[in-house]
Amino acid sequence: MAKSIDVSDLNIYYGDFLAVEGVTLTIPAKSVTALIGPSGCGKSTFLRSLNRMHEVIPGARVEGKVVIDGQDIYGSDIDPVQVRRQIGMVFQRPNPFPTMSIYDNVIAGQRLNAKKMKKSDADDVVERSLRSANLWEEVKQRLNRPGASLSGGQQQRLCIARAIAVEPQVLLMDEPASALDPISTSAIEDLIHELKADYTIVIVTHNMQQAARVSEDTGFFNLAGAGLPGRLVEFNSTKKIFSTPDEPSTEAYISGRFG
Repeated sequence: MAKSIDVSDLNIYYGDFLAVEGVTLTIPAKSVTALIGPSGCGKSTFLRSLNRMHEVIPGARVEGKVVIDGQDIYGSDIDPVQVRRQIGMVFQRPNPFPTMSIYDNVIAGQRLNAKKMKKSDADDVVERSLRSANLWEEVKQRLNRPGASLSGGQQQRLCIARAIAVEPQVLLMDEPASALDPISTSAIEDLIHELKADYTIVIVTHNMQQAARVSEDTGFFNLAGAGLPGRLVEFNSTKKIFSTPDEPSTEAYISGRFG
């Protein structure tokens, strides 16, 4: 079941360096929220803090709250591995497990969760996930071929299938189409539109048109200056951000005057 995400007063650190400061926003359930802004302003760092991937980096930590389904995911009694099961992640470059077949790539998360599955159940998960990722028809005859044998766009859809196979509530996407050609990008965008019926989706993108096409809400991140932390400057409906933003710097970024 897709859930909304309530973030309050979130500060994100790399060691002593404050990378992102004071983020407060609510990401609605079953919709697409885009995060935009110039390079180095903390969008991807913020995204990784939403499923506790940030703290995998030595010395990295956060202060503040990220509440999903009434639970602060940074609470002292919360298992980060469990958090990452509920909040899937798709990265910029497709990263199928190169030695695994297409089939095994999809089911990898289930096996990681130490679930003993009957072959028929595993088959069902693989087909359902690949259908959800709009990949089933293209690969159903070659499920035993390596995941790395697919094209870049297919590999990215395979990674999305792998992410949704464990039935997360939230899908985080870090520039999921930036390494892809226009046709594959369009396929990923169509897929995002379909998936939001079942998932809460947060996508980081450098592509303004993509943010405008796929999202209901948009957050604009920016830096006050070199060496200063990134901040969430404005969070509004995508329509408003791209037509009549509240902040002059949002308008300047969207119209291409900087960034």
